[in-house]
Amino acid sequence: MKHFFDFIPLIIFFVLYKTQDIYVATWALIVTTIIHMMVTWIRYNKVDKIQIITTVLVTVFGGLTLFFQDDSFIKWKVTIIYALCAGGLLISQFMGKPLIKSMLGQELTLSNEVWRNINFAWIIFFYVMAIVNIYIAYTLPLDVWVNFKVFGFFFLTLIYIFATGVYIYSHMPKDTVLPKKRKK
Repeated sequence: MKHFFDFIPLIIFFVLYKTQDIYVATWALIVTTIIHMMVTWIRYNKVDKIQIITTVLVTVFGGLTLFFQDDSFIKWKVTIIYALCAGGLLISQFMGKPLIKSMLGQELTLSNEVWRNINFAWIIFFYVMAIVNIYIAYTLPLDVWVNFKVFGFFFLTLIYIFATGVYIYSHMPKDTVLPKKRKK
C-alpha cells in the first residue's frame, strides 16, 4: 500500500497534464509531493533522504517552471534525481561500501564482488536513465516526455529490478536457495 501511495503525486500530475496543461500539472505535483512528504512523516515518523531530495527538487524546478512559464525546468528534475542516485552509488562504490549492500545486505548473503557488481549495474542504469530523459525531453514532443516519464521509467525500472533479482538469485549460496528436505 505504501508503494501505491508513493505514486499518487505522479498520477495526479499525469491526469492534470492530460486534462489541463503542464503548468496546472506542475503546480499539483509540487503540492501533492509536499503533502506526501508530510503524511509520510506523520505516519512513519521519518522520511527517506531520497524523498526529501525529490521534494526539494520538485519544489525548486516546479517553481521555476511556473515562474518562467517554461517546462524545461521540470524536465531537468528527473535527470538530476537520476544523476544524484547514480552519484551516491558511485561514491559508495569508491568508498568500498556499496550502498546497495547497505540497503539489502541484512536480508541477503552475497559476496562483496556480487554487491559491487549490483551497485555498479545500478550506477549505469541511473546514468543511462538520466541521459534518456534529456534526450526524450529535448528531442520529442512534451506529450511523449510526460508519457515516458510516467510509464516508461516505471516499466524500465521494474525490468531492471527483475533482472537484478535474477542476478542475485543466481549468486545466492546454494544452501539458502533450496530448503533442505526433512527426513520422514
